[in-house]
Amino acid sequence: MTINTVADKMVINTIVDKMATTTIVDKDGNSIAYDNATVPPDRHFRDAWLLSGSIITEDMKGSKILFKDKIREARILLFDAEDVIYMRALEAADADAQATSIAVKTALRDAPDNSAIDNANTISDLRAAWDTDVLGDSPYAK
Repeated sequence: MTINTVADKMVINTIVDKMATTTIVDKDGNSIAYDNATVPPDRHFRDAWLLSGSIITEDMKGSKILFKDKIREARILLFDAEDVIYMRALEAADADAQATSIAVKTALRDAPDNSAIDNANTISDLRAAWDTDVLGDSPYAK
């Protein structure tokens, strides 16, 4: 394609400008140009964003699902490590260590069902529901 006229250049510039615009798509498929939107400062719950006019908010129901999924992801390695501890306790016939390991594994299993998650009314409440005693450092810590 040869650019011969001012009109050709204007068309090309318009296409380039449209390509450079970042578009945000919410969980329901609604979209808005980033420059025209009020966006939450935290992208952790990006997949639960809702668009209302030019305001993007986090859908709490969707955010809670994402939060529980993050817990499930975080506990995979913790379960693996605890399995090693339990097996060593089993081999050593150490009933106290076995009981402790079982308690840790139960806490990991129960972590997504923490009532603080279901009772959270804001994203801050949800972030605070991360149980660092069970799951370690929070991925939501600022």
